[in-house]
Amino acid sequence: MKSLLLKYLSVALASTLKFFGGPITGVILKLSWLETAIFSAVGMMFSVVLLTYAGKGVQELVKKYKKTPSKKFSRSNRMAVKIWKKFGIIGIAFLTPPLFTPLFGPLLAVAFRVPRTSIFLWMTISAIIWGLAISYIAHKMTFVQEWIR
Repeated sequence: MKSLLLKYLSVALASTLKFFGGPITGVILKLSWLETAIFSAVGMMFSVVLLTYAGKGVQELVKKYKKTPSKKFSRSNRMAVKIWKKFGIIGIAFLTPPLFTPLFGPLLAVAFRVPRTSIFLWMTISAIIWGLAISYIAHKMTFVQEWIR
């Protein structure tokens, strides 16, 4: 029981920083694809909740200790604004796992002043969809498993 709990925790923690880390960890730990999907989504949502509540503080802390001021028109900023203008929070949430990472996606949503309930709703839907898809692919395609090992 304790070892299974540690496996679940490992998948969740791997998904807090980079979403694809959860499904890869699930394959390595020989969890089912559904268990992997659930705990990958849980890990991402942990980051989302934490950074949604602490988002403004994190942004201020980064600004305070950053040596050089941020570029207002960097390539990634332009891409984020383009996605925001075209798709809103749904686009940001959907692209958080593969593109923005669970760390940057919520901070981006907070920067665009999206209400917390919308952030949680769309990020949860996105985490579940991506968790199911990526975990299924990682578990069912043998070349992915061979590549990981």
